[in-house]
Amino acid sequence: MILVVGEALVDVVRRPGSGTSVHPGGSPANVAVGLGRLGLPVDLAATIGEDEHGTLLRRHLETAGVRLLDGLDVPSRTAVAEATLTHDGSASYTFDLTWDPGTITPSRPPEIIHTGSIAAYLSPGADVVEDLVRRHAPTSIVTFDPNVRPALVPDREHAREQVAAFTRLADIVKVSDEDLAWLEPDADVDLVAQRWLAEGPAAVIVTLGARGARTYTHHGSLAMPSSPERVVDTVGAGDAFMSGLVGALVHEGLMGITGSAELHAADLVMWRRVTAVASRSAAIVVARAGSQPPWREELFGSDGP
Repeated sequence: MILVVGEALVDVVRRPGSGTSVHPGGSPANVAVGLGRLGLPVDLAATIGEDEHGTLLRRHLETAGVRLLDGLDVPSRTAVAEATLTHDGSASYTFDLTWDPGTITPSRPPEIIHTGSIAAYLSPGADVVEDLVRRHAPTSIVTFDPNVRPALVPDREHAREQVAAFTRLADIVKVSDEDLAWLEPDADVDLVAQRWLAEGPAAVIVTLGARGARTYTHHGSLAMPSSPERVVDTVGAGDAFMSGLVGALVHEGLMGITGSAELHAADLVMWRRVTAVASRSAAIVVARAGSQPPWREELFGSDGP
């Protein structure tokens, strides 16, 4: 079973010259939906209000086959992110949310845990998430995406401390070049990735937008070009990369404590295979409005996980 931990929210997207639209979102929720669409068993630990936006989110998760974990605290209203797009499709965000899930109790021991974004930084929930990951890291593959939202994390040093804490627990860290630029201004990307790698992950993957991605491992690094046929917007692109990557790991048979050990021993041939799938997943989503990750047949054909 895969457990995704973090925020589910509604994206209110403002597009230049074409008005406003509403989409289900939240980075961890997007990853969970991407995994569910790949036909994988996934639980999402997220807090969703009993309101109109919450109904939209629940239907979206249910349609993808995502199970919302029971027992979490219910907020007074569902979280909202306003995304303002520029003419090149990039987005900036403002938020109206809280992250206070209470106790998170998985329905069964997870073989893969993914977390990151607001859930890894915003108190009081961030400490709950870190404790959860720490308990299950010895027997799970852990993936982490910092996905920093500066509007919610004004203290850069606190963000760095959180990244360091989760990096030490993670098997894979996926981070965008934009996040790195905010976390480590003027620092060399290669040096930062190598420093994070030394903290313990099997791989640090830096996504570079239109320039693709670079994967750093203890056995060397590799570049993966980006090849979208067209770009409508970039909303959810990093999350689709993440769900595609986790789906590819499952396809490789990498789960649980054995999978974690195999990840740390894997050569660049394996990393090229899984990052190619992740890049293809991101290319599919940028050709659509909002975060709409691919279904299993789109990404894997008939040979899916």
